[in-house]
Amino acid sequence: MADSSSPTATGSCLCGGIRYQVRGELGAMVACHCSRCRKANGSAFQAVVPVATDGFELLAGAELLAGYESSPGVHRMFCRRCASPLYSRRDAMPALLRLRVGTLDTPLPAGPAMHVFVGSKADWYEIHDGAEQYPTRPGE
Repeated sequence: MADSSSPTATGSCLCGGIRYQVRGELGAMVACHCSRCRKANGSAFQAVVPVATDGFELLAGAELLAGYESSPGVHRMFCRRCASPLYSRRDAMPALLRLRVGTLDTPLPAGPAMHVFVGSKADWYEIHDGAEQYPTRPGE
């Protein structure tokens, strides 16, 4: 269960219609370079932090939240007005959300802890930080 004290982080979508808070610990940032994440974000990679589902709370804009099942059991949630990607969830992991760090209004203390799916990263992007790199997911 997530910490019930003051919020650890707050965030919002581009238009500000959806606002949220996170209570409890933010996990380590992961940069995913798979083709689905690149397409979903229109960028070289997607940066996420894992958060406990029960620690995530919508403060405004629940009616604007929409989802897309990008592969079986994987749901990408976004604002239906401005299309900001907010988080993803997996049916097989109901206690965890992968929060898109670009929507955070709270600064993070560190950059990516790891890069995953670098075996399929964009040819035009080079990774220059010291974070661990994995061709797929660690352990696969």
